[in-house]
Amino acid sequence: MASLSTSNSTLLMALVVGCVMMAASASNFYQDFDITWGDGRGKILNNGQLLSLSLDKASGSGFQSKNEYLFGKIDMQLKLVPGNSAGTVTAYYLSSKGSTWDEIDFEFLGNLSGDPYILHTNVFSQGKGNREQQFYLWFDPTADFHTYSILWNPQRIIFSVDGTPIREFKNMESIGVPFPKNQAMRIYSSLWNADDWATRGGLVKTDWSHAPFTASYRNFNANACVWSNGASSCKSNAPSSTKGAWFSQEMDSASQQRLRWVRKNFMIYNYCTDAKRFPQGLPPECKMA
Repeated sequence: MASLSTSNSTLLMALVVGCVMMAASASNFYQDFDITWGDGRGKILNNGQLLSLSLDKASGSGFQSKNEYLFGKIDMQLKLVPGNSAGTVTAYYLSSKGSTWDEIDFEFLGNLSGDPYILHTNVFSQGKGNREQQFYLWFDPTADFHTYSILWNPQRIIFSVDGTPIREFKNMESIGVPFPKNQAMRIYSSLWNADDWATRGGLVKTDWSHAPFTASYRNFNANACVWSNGASSCKSNAPSSTKGAWFSQEMDSASQQRLRWVRKNFMIYNYCTDAKRFPQGLPPECKMA
């Protein structure tokens, strides 16, 4: 019995190690990302399990994904700059290249100590944005890691925080609204100084005595169609069910209820209610919201 128990223990240990290795490889920053700027201010740590970006008076820093994606569910855990982060912006987004680029944005606008961060979201299609929605968060995003997710499929884009949807942008090409669906996008993130506009419209400047400012990242996961050499890893003629539930996912009634809760309690700006900004009339998608 002893040898059988030992054999079982060895098998169990092998399975556990295998699972750990799979989990590690699924979110290894060395494999998935390149630090693109910052002269050493961006660092990959803990054998690829953690990434940090830093900002000081001389420079910020940033990274981008090695892969390009055309649709996917992208998750990343972030812990934002603590303390007095006024003037700083931590941007985490998907973007294509060129003059008619597509982009899906999370931007975290820094604050004075004790004031809430502002989570700024935007969607660009064919080079056109101006679709900002802003929120406070219902927790301190500097105290621990939280999961920020982008679900992007042919029908909709859903922004979520810890699994709670905060924004949905539907495909409304039927009424003439461009939707990001033809351009592959990389994942980018950067930490930079924007004290000319970020905090109270630029009234509060960065206090460099608190530098360096640091944001941290972990547990990246992409259930996504990788775009490479002009082709997608998701076969176009394959049924949607084989690409993963995310490819045809929409919000159920519980998700819609959580979305309404966020909009009622934490939304602080919505371009679709800013009539002064659009004197010729609100954008057409706003009438469908």
